[in-house]
Amino acid sequence: MKVIFLLCAYVTVYMIYGKFRKTFDSENDTFRLEFLLVPVIGLSFLENYNFTPLEILWTFSIYLESVAILPQLFMISKTGEAETITTHYLFFLGLYRALYLANWIRRYQTENFYDQIAVVSGVVQTIFYCDFFYLYVTKVLKGKKLSLPMPI
Repeated sequence: MKVIFLLCAYVTVYMIYGKFRKTFDSENDTFRLEFLLVPVIGLSFLENYNFTPLEILWTFSIYLESVAILPQLFMISKTGEAETITTHYLFFLGLYRALYLANWIRRYQTENFYDQIAVVSGVVQTIFYCDFFYLYVTKVLKGKKLSLPMPI
């Protein structure tokens, strides 16, 4: 599964920087990544389970995953609409995270296992998706193009 995951990640990066490079919208993609990276790096050094390089990198990846959707949501709110394929992709990313929350609840009930960093980060990420979920259900599933009258 790791090999498949790495292969899919490589193909995705290749498609972004190769085949679909011309679809990049530099005019609307103005999100400043340092507003995500600096706090996430700082938090991963301050709040981790063990101050070792691998643990800090793991914590960084968990924190970054929880806020990685913000540039996409920012761009959608700036342009006011999104293509159908983009909205479906975002919906299923959010559904994946919501199912993760259900998994953590089940694991706590059956194994008494609780990972505070992963759970808090997952809840934060799911909260970012909530507004998008509402718009997705009310607009996209009714066959309308997603149009955002208000910023997310």
